[in-house]
Amino acid sequence: MSQFALSTMFAQQPRFEDGSVFARFAAESGYDAIEISHSTPAAKVAAIRAANVLPIVAIHQPAPYERLPNGRGNASLNLAALDEDERRQAVAAAARSIDLAAEVGARRVVVHLGHVGTVAEQFEEELALRRAFDAGERDGARVEELRTLLVARRAAAAEPHLGAARRSLEELVALARPRGIAIGIENRYHYHEIPHPGEYAQLLDGFAPEEAGYWHDVGHAEVLHRLGLINRHAWLDRWSGRCIGAHLHDVEGIGDHRAPGDGDVPWEYVVRGVRHLSSFTLEINQHQPDERVRAARGFLAGVGLG
Repeated sequence: MSQFALSTMFAQQPRFEDGSVFARFAAESGYDAIEISHSTPAAKVAAIRAANVLPIVAIHQPAPYERLPNGRGNASLNLAALDEDERRQAVAAAARSIDLAAEVGARRVVVHLGHVGTVAEQFEEELALRRAFDAGERDGARVEELRTLLVARRAAAAEPHLGAARRSLEELVALARPRGIAIGIENRYHYHEIPHPGEYAQLLDGFAPEEAGYWHDVGHAEVLHRLGLINRHAWLDRWSGRCIGAHLHDVEGIGDHRAPGDGDVPWEYVVRGVRHLSSFTLEINQHQPDERVRAARGFLAGVGLG
């Protein structure tokens, strides 16, 4: 029987300031485990651990959450930065996630491997595409121009960032390998982020599946598909065999992190691509109602993930 973890993404609300309350909620809602999200501060992680209600099976880098001297969170650090000082800071933050995984006995660390460019924010062409989508403008000359500009802009700048991302991954695998921890490289939400489907070959080359693999995020793949940027099938059609974990959530429009069953993702292709996994994480945002969180496992069983 598959194991289902609830991400502490859902714990970003005042009633769960004490992580032990969240841990009990997850257990009472039918979950088998917990994944620590990069939004989770150290005190909440400690309370979840002290509660000793459910095992922690995965850590989402960079966890625990820390505020940097510049006021931004540590998730803003870029593992694909061309500035070596920033890249090293990003590796150090990810290394703390590996340390935490070892402490709690988790065997997976989910990694955001960085982005093209010097700032974490999406390119303005993508922001315009998203605004057009929300306004009902899904095609036409303006939309096609935005897509063309966005694709060309990333392609022109991607190569050196991919090299930096590969160096960071090598360093993280070297830290995780002796602890029996695998690095899961997640497909990302924004087009400028790394990796795209064709970039996994370069990044995973030479690593065994127990060292590094693909982590499928259902909502991220769906949103980029709906924006007309990357076909939803491109990820699992190519990388299902290297998939070591999955974030399951639903999508309405281009809003993701909804509870499975509270959206319109075509789940059949997802099930085909991830059904070999023994563990899944439901990454549901804090705005979803409790009843949706509790009903999600039943919905997934109904589509073939039980």
